[in-house]
Amino acid sequence: MTVQVIYKNRANLPNKGVFAIFTDENFKIIKNNKLLPKNEIVFLTNILKSKSKKKKIISLDLSSGKTLVLISVKKNNSLNDFENLGSSFYDFIISNGFKSLNILTDSLNNNVTEISSRFVHGLKLKSYEFVKYKSKKDKKYITINLVGNFSKPKAIDLLKLKALEEGTFYTRDLVSEPGNILHPDEYAKRIKSLKKYGLKINIYDKNKLKKLGMNALLGVGQGSIRGSFLVTIEWKGLKNNSKPLAFVGKGVCFDTGGYSLKPAKFMEDMTYDMAGSAVVVGLMKNLAIRKAKVNVVGVVGLVENMVSGNAQRPGDIVKSYSGKTIEVLNTDAEGRLVLADALTFTEKKFKPKFIIDLATLTGAIIVSLGSEYAGLFSNNDKLSKQLIQVGEKVEEKLWRMPLHKNFDKLINSKNADMQNINYVGGAGSTTAAQFLQRFILNKTPWAHLDIAGMAFSKYGGALNSGGATGYGVRLLNKLIEDCYE
Repeated sequence: MTVQVIYKNRANLPNKGVFAIFTDENFKIIKNNKLLPKNEIVFLTNILKSKSKKKKIISLDLSSGKTLVLISVKKNNSLNDFENLGSSFYDFIISNGFKSLNILTDSLNNNVTEISSRFVHGLKLKSYEFVKYKSKKDKKYITINLVGNFSKPKAIDLLKLKALEEGTFYTRDLVSEPGNILHPDEYAKRIKSLKKYGLKINIYDKNKLKKLGMNALLGVGQGSIRGSFLVTIEWKGLKNNSKPLAFVGKGVCFDTGGYSLKPAKFMEDMTYDMAGSAVVVGLMKNLAIRKAKVNVVGVVGLVENMVSGNAQRPGDIVKSYSGKTIEVLNTDAEGRLVLADALTFTEKKFKPKFIIDLATLTGAIIVSLGSEYAGLFSNNDKLSKQLIQVGEKVEEKLWRMPLHKNFDKLINSKNADMQNINYVGGAGSTTAAQFLQRFILNKTPWAHLDIAGMAFSKYGGALNSGGATGYGVRLLNKLIEDCYE
């Protein structure tokens, strides 16, 4: 659904149509300011006496041509609360079939411009749909008129929100694509197209990766007829050569599990096993659009984990880019192999201030945290605290999980430096993170976000309508905005 926003002055307010105003929790108009004629106020007061106050949003027909929508606002609502309220308002609009409506922003007490912008931002985020492959596309539009005697938001503020929407939608688009379309070759091409935003893109193909010695990543993709790639995406928002912030993403475009084959049920969902990389790509697009004043690098490993005569076998031993050897006991624990090479490469080449990796890495994290929190594993308390705090602000929540040297014995191998799974059982997400930590060689502050329960939603969330969520783009943008710009 396409949402069009138009800023209008009160003088241009029509007499008929759908009008929305903000009220207190009891649907009492916060600030009348002659929003409605006196007779309509009297009628509204009388009819509300018999209305339930349990809902956040209600509508009333004032006349045959005029509908009034009341949006109740709690005391001390945060800007994020207004985003969520905008999301709820979108659902209300759809359920009532409204095509055009006027939001009377003068009904707000203060911060009218900022609140209105964030309200519409939440509405837009919820409006996302992936209908690219529908043969019949109904082009649906909703026109939102923001009406009031207030100044239009500053261009920079509008740009930031627009950039965040575009970055989030791009991530959702990538995650929503089927595996036969968004295979590693196509994915690398799409990333390359982002050069037009001022991003520097370098693509390392199979031959270059062999020369570099990225055998852990290449081993995952060797069973596919498609290529395997490592792609770096650089944004230089500062003129100096300060160390960049680094974000690394797992990009397994489709995951069969390899010879450690997944069950057929729900395997179709494995198109979203590249969601970690999609977050990194969407974040970089967002930063470039809004011209973020920071140096950032995104690194993604793109592979396809397939079964073939050339596929990696359980029991194979590979030498990673770091020089450490890995015994691959389970070919379905492939994401950590991709990230292993990507992490060491990122640390060595870019020498960043910190590295944050994102991956739909383990089903165990869903058992632990469901679809409410992503798992956070880190070697750095400061970075962990920053991530948790900004996660609360944008409601992309994180829960810190343990790392400890005692877990190392579960992934030590008799035949190589380490094995890629814990065969003893238990602590699946922690041993995966403990494995990744071994590829941070120079004590760079590092955080691993296991987003397996957050990247895709069957039922929808506060700011998404189901399917790909784009989780992580807003979180990491907020981290950069609050702590590093």
